[in-house]
Amino acid sequence: MEEEIEIRSGFCRSNSIFYSKRKPLPLPPNPSLDVTTFISSRAHRGTTAFIDAATGQTLTYAQLWRAVEGLATSLSSMGIRKGDVVLILSPNSIHFPVVCLAAMSLGAVITTTNPLNTAREIAKQIADSKPHIAFTTPPLLPKITAASPSLPIVLMGPTSTSTPHANIVTTLENMMKTEPSAKRVRERVEQDDTATLLYSSGTTGPSKGVVSSHRNLIAMVQIVLGRFRMEENETFICTVPMFHIYGLAAFATGLLASGSTIVVMSKFEMDDMLSAIQRFGATYLPLVPPILVAMLNNADAIKGKYDLRTLHSVLSGGAPLSKEVIEGFVHKYPNVTILQGYGLTESTGVGASTDSLEESRRYGTAGLLSPATEAMIVDPHSGQSLPVNQTGELWLRGPTIMKVHLNRSDMLLVILNFIFLLIFYFLFNFKFFYRIITLNKCFHMYSHVLDICEGYFSNEEATTSTLDSKGWLRTGDVCYIDNDGFIFIVDRLKELIKYKGYQVPPAELEALLLTHPAILDAAVIPYPDKEAGQVPMAYVVRKAGSSLSESQVMDFVAEQVAPYKRIRKVAFISSIPKNPSGKILRKDLIKLATSKL
Repeated sequence: MEEEIEIRSGFCRSNSIFYSKRKPLPLPPNPSLDVTTFISSRAHRGTTAFIDAATGQTLTYAQLWRAVEGLATSLSSMGIRKGDVVLILSPNSIHFPVVCLAAMSLGAVITTTNPLNTAREIAKQIADSKPHIAFTTPPLLPKITAASPSLPIVLMGPTSTSTPHANIVTTLENMMKTEPSAKRVRERVEQDDTATLLYSSGTTGPSKGVVSSHRNLIAMVQIVLGRFRMEENETFICTVPMFHIYGLAAFATGLLASGSTIVVMSKFEMDDMLSAIQRFGATYLPLVPPILVAMLNNADAIKGKYDLRTLHSVLSGGAPLSKEVIEGFVHKYPNVTILQGYGLTESTGVGASTDSLEESRRYGTAGLLSPATEAMIVDPHSGQSLPVNQTGELWLRGPTIMKVHLNRSDMLLVILNFIFLLIFYFLFNFKFFYRIITLNKCFHMYSHVLDICEGYFSNEEATTSTLDSKGWLRTGDVCYIDNDGFIFIVDRLKELIKYKGYQVPPAELEALLLTHPAILDAAVIPYPDKEAGQVPMAYVVRKAGSSLSESQVMDFVAEQVAPYKRIRKVAFISSIPKNPSGKILRKDLIKLATSKL
């Protein structure tokens, strides 16, 4: 096999798989290991874990792990057990990671939701994920109470009397003060157990819950540590939301294993971010492309006002940067290296990256494959695997890909095998003791198989269309891999609209538009925008006699969705173009919209 893999590209001609050119990924062999224990056991010389950028409040590593243990003990005494779902509705804070780490140490499952979401959107996620308890802040209390009045709530902040009907059971502060108890229930957590249930937008309906295991998160942590190769303690500015895989992977888990200091911003403001870099001597700045472009466009004013001499690296994710942006930024900030990354919620936030300025200067690339990650470029029409420099859909496989799904035929085969094994041992193992031991093993193995047969939570149809039984994730991105193993994204099979790093599913907005009494039909497409990247644009067919205006359409949607999902442009049309099966021909509408630019 090794002789057949091209050293330059990583492509293997015998199986048409691209292999990572990065150093191999060391993964812990112990199957009984949770990600919290893995992170806390890592040796480093760090002292300060988190700093609140607004208040200056700090959380040392000693205080962090003491708070995690206290919160875990308190959650256990409240009856939270392995497999129970814990919801977090909160902006970034230095205590957000405490909740994540404590819950996952128990084997509980973390699910997060965007604070900008409406009560209606939050209610949908609660109905799907069925959390046992929720953590939220006083300003967000009305939303979660409206979404689920009976859900027990832990308040992350001072108690409030403004929402008397909220089911507040205690505060996070009180829970973190709980004395750790050796008597608390400690269930064994396996690497293959579910750790997070994060919701990823879909094109065919509501958001889908992505099931990630402790093994997925541990592999992600190892990739993060290997990527940055930090020789001494570094300081990161947390500008991205922790409820998103980008923020959760980097700031609530991955970087803690390195002993880094994380300066947390509860919300993004350019001046606040730049002040934090200067005040706390930040060395790394993770961001999304619109922020980097803003830093470039205002470079002279920024450098005249702020001392950014400690900053040596910016990490950009969400979309590849153009040659003009990279070279312009390097010219304005010559001491700062640009690093880029590509990942999905389904791949635990990793997949490919550029780890040096030289690699980033491969303009337009998403980077080289992450360690231990394999890729295929597949023709979306024929299903044929393609070689170097051929364009097709990117498929990924590796230890960070969401928990593997077995389709019904695979599952039936597994079940039949276990039944056969069970019958065999009962017939031919005559000693009762061994029969009982074998029976227990069979049921343990069977339950283990059922546990890993995940993908999208309670959504077999979406899972089978995205993840196959061999662990290949269909990313929906149309790409090619060049002679040196660099991935280039050229289009999207999936129809998500990327608005300032947020993913907006057109189908969700279309379903909402069709509830308007004056709208006969509607389609939503991405419309190019210099600042946001893309904005949602609606093509609307009015009912006969209707005088519905553009502003009325936009206001109708704005009242019911998060700000990033709002319709920003409306055009009226006589009919929505569709294929014979009724699928909207979005490319035709995109061509129509952009032809007028």
